[in-house]
Amino acid sequence: MVTLDLHHVASPAVRDLLHLINQPDFDHAQQQIERLGGCTEPVRLTGQTTTVDTATGEVLRSYAASEEPTGSLLTGCGNRRASRCPACSRTYAADTYHLIRAGLFGGKTVPDTVRTHPRVFATLTAPSFGPVHNRPDARPCRCGTRHDPTDPLLGTPLNPATYDYAGAVLFNAHAGALWARFTIYLLREIATRLGMTQKAARAVLRVSFAKVAEYQKRGLVHFHAAIRLDGPDGSTQPPPPYATVAVLTDAIRVAAPRARISVDSAAVGERELGWGQQLDVREIAAFGTDAEFSDQAVAAYVAKYATKSADASGTLDRSLFCRTCQGRGATLLPHGTALPCSACDGTGQARPLPRLAVARHVRQMIRTCWELGRLPEFAELKLWKWAHMLGFRGHFSTKSRRYSTLGALRDARRTWRTEQARAHAGLPEPDPTTTLVIGHWDYNGAGYSPGANLLAAAVWHRRELERQFTAEGGC
Repeated sequence: MVTLDLHHVASPAVRDLLHLINQPDFDHAQQQIERLGGCTEPVRLTGQTTTVDTATGEVLRSYAASEEPTGSLLTGCGNRRASRCPACSRTYAADTYHLIRAGLFGGKTVPDTVRTHPRVFATLTAPSFGPVHNRPDARPCRCGTRHDPTDPLLGTPLNPATYDYAGAVLFNAHAGALWARFTIYLLREIATRLGMTQKAARAVLRVSFAKVAEYQKRGLVHFHAAIRLDGPDGSTQPPPPYATVAVLTDAIRVAAPRARISVDSAAVGERELGWGQQLDVREIAAFGTDAEFSDQAVAAYVAKYATKSADASGTLDRSLFCRTCQGRGATLLPHGTALPCSACDGTGQARPLPRLAVARHVRQMIRTCWELGRLPEFAELKLWKWAHMLGFRGHFSTKSRRYSTLGALRDARRTWRTEQARAHAGLPEPDPTTTLVIGHWDYNGAGYSPGANLLAAAVWHRRELERQFTAEGGC
């Protein structure tokens, strides 16, 4: 009989997992990983918290991260990218779905009467910076080929030498500012159509919205937005009856082309950035109708792109920017290899990083960010920091203040988790009027040990199988 010593044949991760399983507090460590739902890169915190009776000064209970098996308190990374953390990105998508849906359907502190407000789904696209390979409906691409949907050439320039890479990067960098300018013009156009001043319009109605950015195959962002008209106090009030869907739709179609931003540089010349000619505006119908754009369908569509848009663009999911010296010594070689700062590698010499695993078009977008980022007139755009996002530096999902709120949803989740932990520990419910919680926490890194990482992956895969089983009608 042959006996195998797993410590010699197993990988370091498996050996670490075996060591973890044999620890007396393994059950506690497993519960901590289960609670994170399979987060791949949790934040490790060190510190303590103490609950004190404010009347007597008595310490009711205390907790220290050193009591945990890992010596740290683990919290979810909260990353919205599926390529970085599938578990947290799913939570982010679910939150975005409920955020959008509540603003259209009601719920989460938003009254259900919001369904009667004028609502549209608008898509604002990027302009053209040169012809690219595409899939026209009834004719071949300009290159003469009918491209397959998975063809990597889709979205890439027909002639990279004449493609306006500088304009494309600058559009991405100014996309957030263009949206802000669009919202200003939108209110002006609504007021004009109602025959009143902007001040008078603000007294009777409010424009609320929630939007998400999506990358096109050509590496440019465009915005999908649910836009709603409310009364002056937001979702709790309807707008006046003369503020209709037709008024909102017409105002959007006129406001979008008017939103422009001028850029002047000796390196790229004088440019005027604006939205593309393709503008789509459709009324959002109530759930349960046969219309394609129902409130629930819009919420599901927007939530999908809240986590997948950047991953689907073929760009990087990590920054190339050196945070230590703010990128002053970083370089990007012509073939796409990134060099870190010689001042930051600890040896006095720059170490080459692996070749960027991206398409040539994306690599050129990144290189253009690097080149423009060196110009003082573009310093405020922080193009080095956002080169991995092809210059786009805005949030992927944003909303106006009165559209709806994630606060109620996240407060409910936090309360539920606190109650679960309190009940598990057998602690009494604290009285907020007589107790004070004092805590101090410090960042101690991110990620698991190799063995704990295997456990987290198992938790994620098990939960995915459970979701698939439920979706397929299992019980």
